[in-house]
Amino acid sequence: MNLFVIIPLILVVVGLLLRYVRVVPQKSAYIVERLGKYSNTLTAGLHVLIPVVDRVAYKHTLKEQALDVPPQMCITQDNISVEVDGVLYLQVLDPKNASYGIDNYLFASIQIAQTTMRSIIGKLELDTTFEERDRINSEIVAAVDAASDPWGVKVTRYEVKNIIPPQSIKDAMEKQMRAEREKRATIAESEGEQQAVINRAEAERSELISRSEGEKQRRINEAEGRASEIEAVAKATAAGIREIAMAINEPGGMDAVNLRVAEQYLGEFGKIAKASNTMILPANMNDVSGVVATATKVFEQIKSDQGSK
Repeated sequence: MNLFVIIPLILVVVGLLLRYVRVVPQKSAYIVERLGKYSNTLTAGLHVLIPVVDRVAYKHTLKEQALDVPPQMCITQDNISVEVDGVLYLQVLDPKNASYGIDNYLFASIQIAQTTMRSIIGKLELDTTFEERDRINSEIVAAVDAASDPWGVKVTRYEVKNIIPPQSIKDAMEKQMRAEREKRATIAESEGEQQAVINRAEAERSELISRSEGEKQRRINEAEGRASEIEAVAKATAAGIREIAMAINEPGGMDAVNLRVAEQYLGEFGKIAKASNTMILPANMNDVSGVVATATKVFEQIKSDQGSK
């Protein structure tokens, strides 16, 4: 046979053989049909198909897929149009059902997510939609997952990306937030002033109390000091009087008293003489002895009274 004929035949045979030898990547699954009917599912590895009889009908990735849900207009319960979009995460668990359960599970999942989103937003007011993202996400996941279960697809989660109200509503919301912030600032400022007044009043009250307590303590200390002084003077006077009385009772004590009284009597006349140029003398010089005698009688009387006691 001619070489030019053999070589093309060999190439055709090799091409056919390579066509029916398939290497399936990791985390992938190929659906094989034999004569138009499902035969088996090829997982990761090397596989050889029967030429002409077998063919790979579908190829699926078993990785988790992220689908961008296009923005759509939704009407809230208070009749406000908002634009909402999100991201849907799903994974193929059963490649056979994903191939034969529905024509295009990706498109169908996105449509269910959008219709469910419109239904949920229609039950919420505009202000609530910003607060209920977790609820919206969970309800969409539940709805899409229930619908996609016969398709062999598992919906793992859904995330709302944006909720965009009309510009007029955004302007009104901004004014409302600005008014709310100003209100909170005014309240905080008034509460601060109120607290400052209370603090000043408490400080003044504490100062007055401390000052009155200090004045009270000062007066008590002064009174106690005066009392102690009076008591000390009285004790000293009493001790002096006792010493004088004891000295009088001793031998020669009375003569000393008489001499002291006479000295003081004459000393007073000396002071009068210094105060004027006139010399003043007693009308009767016997008055000195009379005064001494009178003082002696007084001391004797005191002595007799103490002796009787």
